[in-house]
Formats: sequence, C-alpha cells, structure tokens
Amino acid sequence: MRTAIVTGGGRGIGAAISKRLAKDGYRILLTYCNSSKPAEMVVDEIRDSGVDAVAANCDVTDAREVALLATHPWVSEGVDVLVLNHGRYDRIDAKSLDFEHLRRTMATNFEGAFLVWESVKSSLRDNARICVIGSQLGTRGSAHGADYSASKAALALWARSLAQALGPEGKRVNIVAPGFVDTDILAGDSPEKRASRIQEVPLKRIGTPEDIAGTVSFLVSEKSNYITGSVIHVNGGLYLP
Repeated sequence: MRTAIVTGGGRGIGAAISKRLAKDGYRILLTYCNSSKPAEMVVDEIRDSGVDAVAANCDVTDAREVALLATHPWVSEGVDVLVLNHGRYDRIDAKSLDFEHLRRTMATNFEGAFLVWESVKSSLRDNARICVIGSQLGTRGSAHGADYSASKAALALWARSLAQALGPEGKRVNIVAPGFVDTDILAGDSPEKRASRIQEVPLKRIGTPEDIAGTVSFLVSEKSNYITGSVIHVNGGLYLP
C-alpha cells in the first residue's frame, strides 16, 4: 500500500491535499497541532471513501513529537510521498516585527519542515516524492508578513537544494507556491478587501484549496517524472516570477 504523509493535513490546503491523495490511492497519515476535530473529520471522510487514514497530533517545533511520528507503523513500512504543508502566518507590519515572533515563525515553517524530513528520511522509498508548500510571498516579500516571507523563502531554497542532493537517488522534490487561496488566512477579509484581491488576479477569482491539491497530485505522480527542484506558482496570474 502506498503511503503519503501530509503535515498540517487537517485544515484548509492540507485537508484538500489529504483528500486528493487519498483519491489517488494513497493511505494518508496526516498531522495536526492541538485541534483534533477538523483532522478527525478529514480522516472520517477519507475512510468513508474506502481509503485508510489516520491523524497524529504533532507539534513540528517539538523534536520529540516529530520523532514519535517516525515510529508509526506506516512510516516504518516505507513512505512514498511527503507533503510539508504545515505553517503559521500572523499579519504583522514589517516595521513592528520583533525577534521572538520571527523566531517562532521560522521554527514552525522552516525548522519544523526540516525536523519532519530528518525524522522520516530513512523511511522514504527509492522513488519518493517530496512536495513543499511555499508561498508567492517567499519570492516577492510582504510588508505585513516579513517573517512569513523569510520562512517560505528559506523553505524553498532548502527544498531546491534537497532536490539536487536527492536526484541521483531517484527522489524528487518540488515546491508549490500558492497565491490568494480561500483559507483561514483570508477569512477575516471584508467584502471590499476580497473584491480588491479578486481584481488583482488576472483570472478574477480567489484560488481554492483544491487548486493547490491538484497541483500537488500532479507533482507526486508519474506524469511529472522529469520535474524536480521547481517552484510552481499557483496564483491565477497574480505574480509571474
């Protein structure tokens, strides 16, 4: 049985990825941090479709909890796909950002991804695929999310370096960089702000978690066998690097 790990797989983009990969035939080991109800709902939905799934509470900033993730029987049997999707974003003006907040964001978004990779790397199968969820802000920056932008930029460059190192082993690593997506990050937008965002996007709509999940599905499939080390921007034309 093929196994996929999806960190932060119980909500938003992570939930959509978990469901899409289950549809593609992977049993799903998804992680969440503290809030179990949304994750269990995703697990129940996947199981109802006839695919096995399990949720694990894992704070990716805690090396001990991440190490426990690696002891799960499915991991020991071998991992085919690793999706590093977890993250935190707090809207803070770059001029007001303090070191402690920067440290917490980096610990979650970048260091947490490294800890998960380090913990499960020995269980990755020979043709394993790794997909990192970055952000357009990791390329263009943000006046209201400098810490987030920095963490996603570090994540993307680390992933591209990993792609070069793992290529000779047959393993592939790619980065998906979403633009505006209908998740909790945009939930607080006023109708006017949402309309303004839509006007910025050439395709004239906000992205859906399923848009991102479809791209991940492609990148971990055999259809993308000659793609590695790439940053795929999924943003409706909002930002064209």
